[in-house]
Amino acid sequence: MSAYPLKVSNINHDDLLVDDIIHQFNGIAKTPLHKNAFELSPEQKIEKIAAHFSEILHTLGMDLTDESIKDTPLRVAKMYVNETFKGLIPDNEPSITQFANDYRYSQMLVEKSITVFSTCEHHLVPIHGKAHVAYFSSGKVIGLSKLNRLVDYYSRRPQVQERLTIQIADALKRALNSNDVAVVIDAHHMCVASRGIRDVNSSTVTAEYSGKFLNPETRKEFLEFIRG
Repeated sequence: MSAYPLKVSNINHDDLLVDDIIHQFNGIAKTPLHKNAFELSPEQKIEKIAAHFSEILHTLGMDLTDESIKDTPLRVAKMYVNETFKGLIPDNEPSITQFANDYRYSQMLVEKSITVFSTCEHHLVPIHGKAHVAYFSSGKVIGLSKLNRLVDYYSRRPQVQERLTIQIADALKRALNSNDVAVVIDAHHMCVASRGIRDVNSSTVTAEYSGKFLNPETRKEFLEFIRG
């Protein structure tokens, strides 16, 4: 059974099979996970990654007895598990509490310029940029900081930007119980800037619209908000 029970409402985690956990963890846009993805605890993962990274550095020719780098494998392992890829641990998924929309706010809510730090899954180098999200209340609202936390959670995985955009939108739909959601990400990819073509000026923009945001006028209003 998984070491990481998912934070999914109204489900008895003990009754979930690994296939069920991976399916719910992936959502619509699947993060490629193998069946044993949740068998190791974070501490076990850190230990194993540190050992492998020591071998990588040794193979590259680095002297791991040197004071400066002797602890680098452990530092990298801790960073990978606890920070860079913490979105691969379902226990880190932010808990979302809905609140009644007592003030009856019926217009678009936009949270723009949310910081995105992710990692390209093709070369394991950074992706950094901004996410802009919006929704219409279906009768409930969520705390503003939860929007930022959802973006961060799905960003902290090996990613492609297209998948990340869809995963954030899907998570917002589930959290809000509404299809009236929009997500735009504008990000720089270090796999483009630091290797290959080495273009430091370009950025990549992806978008996911659903519900009311499929209406051209509503979408135009949203885009005007985030450009302002």
